[in-house]
Amino acid sequence: MDEPLRKSFVAGVERVSAWADLLNAINVYPIADGDTGRNLSISLSPLRFAGKNRNQLVRQLLMAARGNSGNIATQFFAVLCGLDSLHSLKGAVQEGNIRAWKAVNEPRRGTMLSVFDALEHSLARYEFFPDSKSAARILHFLEEAVRQTQNELPKLKQAGVVDAGALGMYIFFEAFLYTLAGCGHSCRPVTEVFKNSLSIVSSFQETAETGYCIDFVIKTAAVPEELAEIAGRRDSAVMIHEGDLYKIHVHTDNKEEMKAQISKLGDVLRWEDDDLSKQVRDFQVALPKSPLHIMTDAAGSLTRDDAKRYGFTLLNSYLNVGEKSLPETCFHPDELYIAMRNGVKVSTSQVSVYERHQSYAGALAQFENVLYLCVGSVYTGNYQAATDWKKEHDAQNHFKIIDTGAASGRLGTIVLSTVQYLARTGDMDKTIAFAKSASARCEEYLFLEKLEYLAASGRLSKPNAFFGDLLKMKPVISPRPEGAKKVGMTRNPSEQIDMALEKLSASLARESEAIIMLEYSDNLGQIKTVQEILKERYPLADIILQPLSLTSGAHMGPGTWGVAFMKM
Repeated sequence: MDEPLRKSFVAGVERVSAWADLLNAINVYPIADGDTGRNLSISLSPLRFAGKNRNQLVRQLLMAARGNSGNIATQFFAVLCGLDSLHSLKGAVQEGNIRAWKAVNEPRRGTMLSVFDALEHSLARYEFFPDSKSAARILHFLEEAVRQTQNELPKLKQAGVVDAGALGMYIFFEAFLYTLAGCGHSCRPVTEVFKNSLSIVSSFQETAETGYCIDFVIKTAAVPEELAEIAGRRDSAVMIHEGDLYKIHVHTDNKEEMKAQISKLGDVLRWEDDDLSKQVRDFQVALPKSPLHIMTDAAGSLTRDDAKRYGFTLLNSYLNVGEKSLPETCFHPDELYIAMRNGVKVSTSQVSVYERHQSYAGALAQFENVLYLCVGSVYTGNYQAATDWKKEHDAQNHFKIIDTGAASGRLGTIVLSTVQYLARTGDMDKTIAFAKSASARCEEYLFLEKLEYLAASGRLSKPNAFFGDLLKMKPVISPRPEGAKKVGMTRNPSEQIDMALEKLSASLARESEAIIMLEYSDNLGQIKTVQEILKERYPLADIILQPLSLTSGAHMGPGTWGVAFMKM
């Protein structure tokens, strides 16, 4: 694969990821469960490594595919990622489209399949030259295909939105084609292109759903008809295969029964399930309008569920576990810490400047004013990337940026307290002032089990790690604006708890109204015990349990826990 093609795949994936929250917000078909953006971000993430071994990439796409939209999309891109040059684009799109339609048990127009049809039709009618005019001509066809989804699926017309999966593919191909044309920054805000079709009308109501959305990969020599029978009698079924691997997406009322049935046919290599009733209930919760929208970085010990519940935006960072690379909030913590204990290579990486800029543009396209509570500039280049973008694109000062100097639980505590303050006051200027004050006042202490993971990530020399572990000493670290500082050593969990209590008592009195965040890695049970101690000592405090940011966990390792706190 030549370099322009490789860059175009990466741009497409990154743009979908940057607009994922919007895709989630309009996802009503086939069920209003609000997960299309998440599913496409996960499913297409292997394309960030386009140009490498194609067979390996196809396998990774199959393993990554999530949800109805993600499974269909990966069938299309399993063909497209085999492109060597632009000359074979037309044939690859045609073959990919055939495979995408065949993957679905009951294919429907008005979904992303219509966008694939439009792409095939446009390439058959017009030859694509890698220039802006040619790209715009093809995108016109795709835009119309997205608009027509409302007329082809009654549920979309009832909700007043276009299909989320179709829109996701438009977002991908706008970045893909313009990057091929050498004008990747020509992409328009999605909210401008489809401005009257991206808000669900107030009268729309989804019926209650039961059961589970299941994705699994099985390695089996079983007769394919056995698997086809399982998929064929289920709702929203998609079945794809590569060699001896079969990937099935289905909806079922009994996930345990299905898992037992599938396990008899071969080795289940991957299993994911979502509770549909919970997803639909969460989707129907409408947050009140606010004069200010808050965004922050995923490095802050906050989850996607937190972002949905409180209505803020989480910006990605990537976690690489073995051959798997995803936004960190798309990993389950158990997967990371089991891998680390088993010696699997783990690393982290920042998103590209392009994806960051797309995220800022997307936020401002959806919200009048945005406050970006940025991870400390000493830890990443996010603050500089945001300020550079603001200088060029925000002359009216709608994008506010605060360098919190924080990461992990300290950043998460600053964000949650700011979100709650905004909800109470509804005052933008006072909220910004509060966030600045919180950034200065909040403290955090992280307790590590071992030094070896810091050494493996390059944060500590290996000889120091060896001698520290040999002496059974457990470091205590405090992330601060000037960087992570070692503030002590302990010998056992009891000493860790004693030190945490000492730090808390130096800042908080028993009657203090405070927010205290306890962060856990693979030690939730142990940290729940600490939570009970703190409830007794600080009865007026809001004491919450949060999974440690996986960016931090990847560097500090299993067994790590932390406490971040601030007087309100």
